[in-house]
Amino acid sequence: MRTGKLLVLLLVALALHSCFKKDKMIAPHPKSDATTDTIPLTQTYLYQVYFSLDSARSVATDTKTSFDLGFECSQAGWHILLNSSDFMKAGDMGTLTLGEAHDTTGLKWLFDKSDGDPDSTAIGQWFSVKGNDTVSNKHLYAINRGMDELGNNLGIYQVQFDSLKNNTFYFRYAPLKGGAIVSASVNKVPLVSCNYFSLKTGTVKQLEPPRNTFDLLFTQYTTLLFTDQGIPYPYLVTGVLSNRQNVKVALDSVHDFISITKEIALAQNFSGALDAIGYNWKFYSFSTGSYTIRKNRNYLVQGITGKYYKLRFIGFYNLKGQKGYPVIEYQQL
Repeated sequence: MRTGKLLVLLLVALALHSCFKKDKMIAPHPKSDATTDTIPLTQTYLYQVYFSLDSARSVATDTKTSFDLGFECSQAGWHILLNSSDFMKAGDMGTLTLGEAHDTTGLKWLFDKSDGDPDSTAIGQWFSVKGNDTVSNKHLYAINRGMDELGNNLGIYQVQFDSLKNNTFYFRYAPLKGGAIVSASVNKVPLVSCNYFSLKTGTVKQLEPPRNTFDLLFTQYTTLLFTDQGIPYPYLVTGVLSNRQNVKVALDSVHDFISITKEIALAQNFSGALDAIGYNWKFYSFSTGSYTIRKNRNYLVQGITGKYYKLRFIGFYNLKGQKGYPVIEYQQL
C-alpha cells in the first residue's frame, strides 16, 4: 500500500509541476513530408481546439472553463455530461431538499469515463420514463465544478434535473451551502453532439461545432490512472479526444510513419473510444523538466467523412519553448 501512496504523491507532484514550472524545450521529432500543424492549447492548457483533418485546420476554439454541463442532443439522448477538462466530479446526494444548506461529507464522488462509455457517466440515469416524458428521480446531485487553468477551485452546486420534454432539459440549481434556486433549461440542437450550460453564468453555451465538421478535440480531460495495487486514481491529462460521431482510431507502433499505407491501416483494429489517441504520446521527465514525444507511436484515424489518415506527434512546444503546443503530422491514405 505504501508503494501505491507513493505513486499518488508522484502524480500530484507531476500535476503541480506541469502547471507552474517553466519547462525546458526538447528538440522536436524529425519531420516527414506530411502536413504539419501546431495546436495552441497554451502553457496553462486554457483552450480546447476542434480540428478537421479533411480541411487541415481548426474549426472552433473555446476556453475549457466556458461550461460545466453537456446535454446530449441526439434524438434519443438523455445523458448529462461533466466538463472533464476542469476535473469536474458529481455525487448523488439522494432525496434532499433543493436550496437548503448541504455538505458533501461521506459523498461518493464520480467522474465521467474518458473513453466516452455512455453507461459510465458520473450523473448516470437521473430519470424514469412516463409516457413520452422523461421525469426526474428527484435526487439532488452535488456538482463540483473542478478547477480552472491556474488550479483555482470553482465551487460546488446542488442540482436537481427535473425532466426532458419536447427535446428540452429542465433543471434547477443552487449553491451547495444553500441559497436562491435558479431554474434553467437547455434545448437539444440537432447538428451537434451536446449543448452546454454554465452554472456560473446561468447561460446556454453552443460551443461545439457541427458534428460532421471535425475529427479531433485537443484538450485537457480527466482520466483514471492506477496505483501498483490497481486502485483507480482520477488525474487531469492533456491530449486528444475523438469526435463522438463515428471517428475511430488505431495505434500502430510497428511501422515507420512514412511507410504506412492504406492497406496497412485497413489491417489494424480500430477503436471508437474517445480517448483512443489520448495523452500517452508524450512523457514527462523529472530529470530534464520537460516533455518528450514517444517514438514509434503512429495513429491511424478513420475520420468523420470516412477517409483514413495517418498521424503522429512531433512536438509539444512552440518556437518560444513554451509547452502546451502539440505539433502533429498527418496525411490522408
